[in-house]
Amino acid sequence: MDNSIRTTLADDGTVTVTVLGEIDFSSADDVAQGIRDALVDWAPAALRVDLRDASFIDSTGLGALIEGYREATERGIAFSVVNPTETFRRVLVVTGLADFFGLIEAPADEQQQRHATGA
Repeated sequence: MDNSIRTTLADDGTVTVTVLGEIDFSSADDVAQGIRDALVDWAPAALRVDLRDASFIDSTGLGALIEGYREATERGIAFSVVNPTETFRRVLVVTGLADFFGLIEAPADEQQQRHATGA
């Protein structure tokens, strides 16, 4: 599997689940489970799914994010997706999931750096 999940707890109690690699049929269950585990293990006030290092997402990957969103909201935990690539951002906007997931814009200085480097 070309995927791994890293979970971190910030000083403010926010949990970030970082997905590295592909979010597809072969890894969607692992991503959903990683989100569930973070919710159960830390019961944070907010959970963020960081897609900065994700390389691909398909419909099952979107389903895993939706499942994570549902789990979080059922527990009263704020859920958001952060740092999607431009391709992922377009997918989330076109599918209507950007608002659903509380997509957070990258900081202005990071956006300027991406533009300057063409990344």
